[in-house]
Amino acid sequence: MTQTLGIALMGTGRMAHVYGPKINAHPGLRLEVIYNPRMSSAQKAAALYGGRPMDDLDAVLADPGVDAVVIATPTDTHVDYIEQAAAAGKPIYCEKPLDQSLERVDRAMQALQTHPVPFMLGFNRRFDPDNAMLQQAVRSGEVGPLNMLMSWSREPSPPPIDYVRASGGYFVDATIHDIDLLCWIAGERPVQVYAAGSCKFDPQIGAEGDFDLTMTTMTMPSGALVHINNSRACSYGFDQRLEAFGEKGMVQTRNHRDDTLVRWDGTATEARKPLKHFFLERYDQSFYNALDEFHAAVTEGREPSSTAEDGRAALAIALACAQSARDGVAVQPIYGG
Repeated sequence: MTQTLGIALMGTGRMAHVYGPKINAHPGLRLEVIYNPRMSSAQKAAALYGGRPMDDLDAVLADPGVDAVVIATPTDTHVDYIEQAAAAGKPIYCEKPLDQSLERVDRAMQALQTHPVPFMLGFNRRFDPDNAMLQQAVRSGEVGPLNMLMSWSREPSPPPIDYVRASGGYFVDATIHDIDLLCWIAGERPVQVYAAGSCKFDPQIGAEGDFDLTMTTMTMPSGALVHINNSRACSYGFDQRLEAFGEKGMVQTRNHRDDTLVRWDGTATEARKPLKHFFLERYDQSFYNALDEFHAAVTEGREPSSTAEDGRAALAIALACAQSARDGVAVQPIYGG
């Protein structure tokens, strides 16, 4: 019989609206509380997804019905909530990134060492079925020793400029997903990165000193080369592809569409519908699968597969990429606490 965990969902913004329905859909999770320091926001979210609205964090963490917390709040609040939830002995699922600062990430990791509760970081793309199949193919030796690993990750349109200003920069905000995913697939972390960026779509992004178009190359200890290209704009939808090339062959993931039918007519041949529009549609299943992994880790007493250390490493690499793009030189990421 599935053990049910009562969940306190922290936050009521965009990612909380992703996790609310996924918690409700999981047979082993129960949405017990929705927390926001503004009660009116908590009440609105609770009206949509259920759970009891609460605005007192101490009361949430002391609530006997709360077995674990899902942190889906703004990034700059993650560390504070991790420290308090860990001190209360609550297992934690936290949206990525842990923070935009390595110093604050180290604070969170110290709290998790002092209060060792189950902790999982929400790098959801690991839990996409296509990505997981490609990782399994690489790790099982299907392509032989890995030579090249490539990722295409292009968004349909630039985000609002207020989001960009608070994002920590394109590498920390977006490329970090690809960094974590490709390191997980390869089973190693880079010894050197070289990145370049430009701004071709939204001049406001450039005025903030950020990029909307980047390319990154990572050199792995094995000698494998990893390439990531990112774009804040893409006219044909949310372009998400992977390719692993080894001595024995190659495996790829393809883009997703709502309609996979191929059409031929008097105006076009092999015509197909546009791609999924954004990450909320393309990676919908991955969020459920990630929560399923969290439930299994807590109820079975095992280490979650996406850890705080993974989050620290991905941030260190992303910061090295930002430095490389800014200075025009190759950079060695600095790991460790």
